[in-house]
Amino acid sequence: MAVRRLTTSLAAGFALLAAGAARAADYVPPPPPPVIIPPPPPEEFAASWYLRGDIGMSNQSVGSLFNENYSRFTSVDSVDKGFDSAPFFGAGIGYNVNDWLRIDATGEYRGKANFHGLDIGHTPGQDWPDRYTASKSELTFLLNGYIDLGTWCDFTPFVGAGVGMSRNTISNFGDINVQTGVGADAHSDTVSKWNFAWALYAGVGYKITKNVTAEFAYRYIDLGNATTGPMVGYDGSTDTPFEFRHITSQDFKFGLRVNFDAFDWGAPRYYAPAPVYAPAPVYSPPPPVYSPPPVQYRG
Repeated sequence: MAVRRLTTSLAAGFALLAAGAARAADYVPPPPPPVIIPPPPPEEFAASWYLRGDIGMSNQSVGSLFNENYSRFTSVDSVDKGFDSAPFFGAGIGYNVNDWLRIDATGEYRGKANFHGLDIGHTPGQDWPDRYTASKSELTFLLNGYIDLGTWCDFTPFVGAGVGMSRNTISNFGDINVQTGVGADAHSDTVSKWNFAWALYAGVGYKITKNVTAEFAYRYIDLGNATTGPMVGYDGSTDTPFEFRHITSQDFKFGLRVNFDAFDWGAPRYYAPAPVYAPAPVYSPPPPVYSPPPVQYRG
């Protein structure tokens, strides 16, 4: 009897093991680890735009001083005609087209520069020396293009050119005859005139940080012409205005360029999306594990 029970228990255990093995053969193993598709890198927002500010000093000159009354003289000698140096201040916005080319638009106030001049008009048997005084200032607006010539140790030399308009203003013009002391004053205290302007640049930039570049540059700028108001003599008589022809300046200036992405509001923002799986995982429950009952002996 005991032998029969033992035989029955062993048969049942083998049957359970066979069923577990058959069920294990139907088990689908889990897929390999998921492949996460990385998101695209965030695009830089306004990284190529920049603001700029400039200060400098001017070294101005005028081609000639003209008045219609010069026709009364057989000839006129210009002994002196020049401006004192004066400061200027500017600001602008620009765009880096690529590593070699950038453009910007600038506005600039050029401070008052004192003018001093002396010319001598000649008539048969008589000379007429006249001394002139005035102040001149400008508002200048330019569209500029620059070519960066490469970078070495954070230094980038460049050349450039610009075109635009200049509002040239003459103030407090005075004309005094040196011999007689008789003179005239400009009828209007301030007279302004718009002119075409153009400029040439050469300089070097130094990258202080990723977003800030210091710039030192030389500029030759042609500001066009300027005019005074009608001349009014001390006796009340009126006369024709004077014209300043071909005003130019050789400027030396220092500036800073700051990229827009230097500001926190312009920094790129990126939030990682939920992971994407390829292929989608398919899971099957693990098979149950059966153990045969213990063999009991009855003695």
